[in-house]
Amino acid sequence: MSTSMSRRSALGLGAVAAAAGAGVSSPAEASSRGPARIRKVYEKEKRKAGGVWHTHIAEVGAGGALRPIVEDDADHVTHGYSVQKLAVAVAVMDKIDRGLLSLDTRLDMQADIILGGSGIYHLHRVWGDEITVANFLTAMLLVSDNTAVRMCGRVVPALEINEILAAKGFVHTRVEPVANPNRFFLGTTTPREMHDLLWRLATKTLLTPASCDFLLSITRWLNGYHDGVRRVMSSRERERVATKYGADFNELGESRHEVGIMFGADGAPLLTYAMFAEGLGEPENYGATHPAVQAHATIGRTLFDNLPAPRPAERGAVPRTAPKPFHPVSGG
Repeated sequence: MSTSMSRRSALGLGAVAAAAGAGVSSPAEASSRGPARIRKVYEKEKRKAGGVWHTHIAEVGAGGALRPIVEDDADHVTHGYSVQKLAVAVAVMDKIDRGLLSLDTRLDMQADIILGGSGIYHLHRVWGDEITVANFLTAMLLVSDNTAVRMCGRVVPALEINEILAAKGFVHTRVEPVANPNRFFLGTTTPREMHDLLWRLATKTLLTPASCDFLLSITRWLNGYHDGVRRVMSSRERERVATKYGADFNELGESRHEVGIMFGADGAPLLTYAMFAEGLGEPENYGATHPAVQAHATIGRTLFDNLPAPRPAERGAVPRTAPKPFHPVSGG
């Protein structure tokens, strides 16, 4: 067999190599990336985890408009559990924006308000501190503190929270009032409404820009939740993802939720995700080995690897939120 190669063949191979070097993909390669890849991985991980999923994932498309990638029963009204703490924080910040409250307002934290479960305040063992609104909002969003929810209710009662959310156009995102007007259950939302909340935070249209930046700076910080979407990411990658997790159970079984927004290296918002899964197994497993949380990790890595590239003409279209880089400090 001859090992010689015709000039035409050589030129053809050279063109293929040049195209590869220039980043030109074949149709088959292109279909394995971007939205198609995200949808494929989402469906695979959803099947593996089981349960019933309600999801909305969207990316920035041509002209800066959002385009859905996954719409899986995205208008289903479901218990948001700790994901709802984002909506509660928005209501508190709205009152701050209107000059009726401030981040440095101080409240006492007495023993009778302490609530167990997730968070840090119940670990103190002694109470009586005076803490700022900024303090308990940070605890509520960074480590999902449950006592912080009660602190929020002291400055924005349940009915007022719902009025604020309704005024912002949310139809189903509500807390559930109880007899005590300053306390509530975390209530319901939908994937589409949570996507809307996230996108308006990222584009600085939900609250004042300073208030949006405050909430995003907490949800992007490295001391937050890492078991799900941000698990298989470097510290620099995690800084580009604002996320909030929620977990509980009801008559259907276990629920594991995660919502968030991913940013480009320049701080421009590029993609939102709102994944709500209920009717799951493995009760009492709130760790990284829960099948739905493992699914979130795989989907999260896929989302990040397939973020759309900002088009030059769109770079000034939406506000950017640059991360504050993490640097270790050894005391002193």
